[in-house]
Amino acid sequence: MKKIVSLMVLCVVSLTTMADEGMWFLMHLKRLNEADMQKKGLKLTAEEIYSINNSSLKDAIVQFAGGCTAEIVSGSGLVMTNHHCGYGAIAELSSPEHDYLTNGFWAKNHSEELKPKSLSVRFFVRMDDVSKRILSLVNDKMPEKEREKIINQEIAKIEKENSENGKYIVSVKSFYNGNEYYYFVYQDYEDVRLVGTPPNSIGKFGGDTDNWEWPRHTGDFSIFRVYADKDGNPAPYSTTNVPLKPKYHLPISIKGIKEGDFSMILGYPGRTNRWMPAAGIDQNVKYAYPAWVEASKTGMDAMKRYMEKDQAVNINYASQYSGVANYWKNRQGMIDALSQHQTANAKRKLENNFEKWANKKENKDKYGDVIKTINDYYTATNAKARHDNYLIGMLRSSTFAALPFSLGGALQQYAEANEAARQQMRVRFESAIQENYEKAYIPLEIDVLADELNLYSAKAGQIAPYIAELAKQNNGNFNDVVKSAFENSIFGSASKLEAYLANPVATQVKEDPLFKISEALMTKYRERTVEQSQQEDNFQAAFRKYIAGFLEMNPKGKYYPDANSTLRLTYGSIRGLPADPRNDAKVNNYTTLKGTIAKYKPNDEEFDLPKRLIELYEQKDYGRYADKEGYMPVNFLSDQDITGGNSGSPVLNAKGELIGLAFDGNIEAMAGDVIFDPKLQRTISVDIRYVLFVIDKFAGAKNIIDELTIVE
Repeated sequence: MKKIVSLMVLCVVSLTTMADEGMWFLMHLKRLNEADMQKKGLKLTAEEIYSINNSSLKDAIVQFAGGCTAEIVSGSGLVMTNHHCGYGAIAELSSPEHDYLTNGFWAKNHSEELKPKSLSVRFFVRMDDVSKRILSLVNDKMPEKEREKIINQEIAKIEKENSENGKYIVSVKSFYNGNEYYYFVYQDYEDVRLVGTPPNSIGKFGGDTDNWEWPRHTGDFSIFRVYADKDGNPAPYSTTNVPLKPKYHLPISIKGIKEGDFSMILGYPGRTNRWMPAAGIDQNVKYAYPAWVEASKTGMDAMKRYMEKDQAVNINYASQYSGVANYWKNRQGMIDALSQHQTANAKRKLENNFEKWANKKENKDKYGDVIKTINDYYTATNAKARHDNYLIGMLRSSTFAALPFSLGGALQQYAEANEAARQQMRVRFESAIQENYEKAYIPLEIDVLADELNLYSAKAGQIAPYIAELAKQNNGNFNDVVKSAFENSIFGSASKLEAYLANPVATQVKEDPLFKISEALMTKYRERTVEQSQQEDNFQAAFRKYIAGFLEMNPKGKYYPDANSTLRLTYGSIRGLPADPRNDAKVNNYTTLKGTIAKYKPNDEEFDLPKRLIELYEQKDYGRYADKEGYMPVNFLSDQDITGGNSGSPVLNAKGELIGLAFDGNIEAMAGDVIFDPKLQRTISVDIRYVLFVIDKFAGAKNIIDELTIVE
C-alpha cells in the first residue's frame, strides 16, 4: 500500500516526521505520542484513551470474530463493525427463505436478534512489558530450539500468573522478531447476536470491481449486540442472558468532517512486515504472490460457475468466495505496487548501509554475517514459497483438500475403539458432519478440487509425490480422478460418512481415494526437512540480530512494532487525493449518494441498488444526516496507517467521537504492509452519517437509533 525512501522503511519514525505512519501501543501514548497528537488537534489525554483503573476509549474497542475490529456504541452492548466482517455470520443465518444477505435484516427488539453458531468479541483489559524477564533467560549462543523452549516455558508462567484463575485470556507476544515481549490480557464474550445489516446492494455495493478502489460508495457496516449473564460476565448463549452494560461506549458525531481535521483509529491490525528484507520482497513478488493469485482465481472461477446458477449455493458459498476474492485482489495489488515502487531496491539500500556498519571492527563478530544469512535463506526457499502458495490457494478454496485428512485419523480411532468409546466419539462426528456438509454443494466441490489439482500439478514444482503419481497416470488431468474419488469415498457425502459410522472399518479410511489425496496434500503442506529446519533457525537468528542491530545503529528513532493482531492506535487527518473526474464531490476526500446513484446498474450483481434508497435520493430525504451543504455523504478518506484486521475500526475525531468505520485502503498504496508512503497512504471509511441514514431513513430501525448517543 505504501512506499518510502528513508529510515521509515524499517518501522522507525524520526522525531520530525509527520506521525501519520505508525501503529502505536496504547501504553506508550503518554511518552511517545500524546504531545504530537495534541499539537495536531487531539482534545483528549493519553489517559482518556488508555486507562487501567478508569473507563477509557479502549474499553469500547473489541476484536470481532478473531479477525476484524468493532466498537461499542450504546450502553446496552450494541456493536458496529463492517458488513464484510459480519458477512460470514449473516450468510450462516441466511437461507433462500430468509435471505438476509440479499434483503438485509433489522431486529425490532431484543427477542428478534439472531444468534450465529459461533461468534465472539474480545475486550482488551491491559498490557505490560516483560522483555527483561524473558530475555534475561536466553543468549545469542543458544541453539534456536533451546531458546524457543526456554521462552515458551516462561511465557506459560506469565500467562498463568495473569489469568486470575481463568477469568482472563492472556497472550504473550513477540515483537521486533524476538527482541521485545509484551503480555496482553483479554476477556472474551461468546454470546453475540445479529441486530441489523443492510442488503448486499448497500453493504457490498461495488463488489470486487470497487474493492481497494477510490472513489468508493459502499455502506460497509453491520450491527450486533454483546450479551452477558445477569452479573455482566461472559457466558455461553442462553435465553436468560442480558445485553452487556459496557464500561464505555462511543458517542457518535454527525457534525461532519473537513480536510485537515484530526482523526485517529483504534483497532486490531492483523500483520505488517515493515522489517521484511529485500530478498523477502523479491520472493513474494516473483514466487509466492503470483502463485497465490493464480490459485485463488482458479478456485473463484470454479465456485462462481455454480453460485450464479443457484441462489442457495450462492448464499452458502458467499463468505468463502468473498474471502478468497479479497486476498486475490490484495496479492495482485501487492505485486503491482511493490514492483512499481521498486520497494526491494529501497530496502536493499538500507541493508547496504547496515552492512557497512555491521562490518566495522566493533560490530563484525555479532552482525557481520547477518545480511548474507538472510539472503541465503531466501535463495534456498524461493521455489518452496511458490509451491506452498499454490497449495495454500487450494486449501483456501477447496473444503475437501483438507477435510478428509482432518477427519481421517479420528475415524480410524473410532473404528478401533470399543462400543462405549464409539458412542462418546459419535456425537462429535455427527456435529462435524453437520458443520461441514450442511451447506456443501458437492458438484462445486468436485470442480474446485479438480481445477486446483490441475493447476497445482502443472505449476507448483516439487509437488506431493502421490499427486505427481496421479498426474502422470492421467496426463495431468484430474477431472475424472476427482469425480471418481467423490463417488467412491466415504467423504463424498454426509450420508456416506454416517454409513461409515454405523459400520466402521479402520483400513477403509487409509485406502479411501479422497483421503489419499487429502493426506498427500496435507503431508506436503506440513513437510519440514532437517535441512529446512536448520535454514529457518539460521534465518530467525540472523533476522533478530538485524533488527537489534538496526535499532542499535539508529538509537534516536521513535519506533513502533509490526502489527500482529494486538490493539493499536494510528492517527493523522482527513486527507483527500488529487481531484478525480469520477467523483462528484467538491473535494476528493468524500463521496456522495449522488455518486452512488450514478453507478447504479439495475439487476447487476455489484451495482444494483434498492428501490427505497433511490427514492430517498430523489426526494432528498436525508433527515438530520445530510451534510450542512445538503448532500448525503457516503465514504471518506483519511491518512492513518492501517492494514487487514483494522476492518470495522472506529474512526474518531479529536474529541473521541465516532465519525466513521474504516473498511479499506486504496490500491495505489497496496505495498503498505511492507513499506509506508505518506503521499499515497489512505484509509477508506464509511461515513457514520450514511450508516445512521441507512438505519433510520432506509430501514426505519428507529429502535437502534434511540440507543445511540448522537452529538449534533
